[in-house]
Amino acid sequence: MAVPTPDWLKQRGGELRESKDAKSYTAYLGGEPQYLVVPVPAEGKHACRVSQTINGKRLDRGGAWPSFDEAVRGGLEDLRAALGW
Repeated sequence: MAVPTPDWLKQRGGELRESKDAKSYTAYLGGEPQYLVVPVPAEGKHACRVSQTINGKRLDRGGAWPSFDEAVRGGLEDLRAALGW
């Protein structure tokens, strides 16, 4: 199931796109890929790696969630917090 673009990202002209293999998402700003959101297994749950596409800098805070979709939403919340939005 695809995770919709959050309102805070839409309000800034952004878009969330699911990868073709449905295993990650890319956050676009200004039509350019800026952030990669990748859910990963973590101790029987899911964590989410969030990184800048230009330099690989990690922005996630290390949380864990019970499902893939919740991990994506948690990673997006980490991104929102890192951007100060």
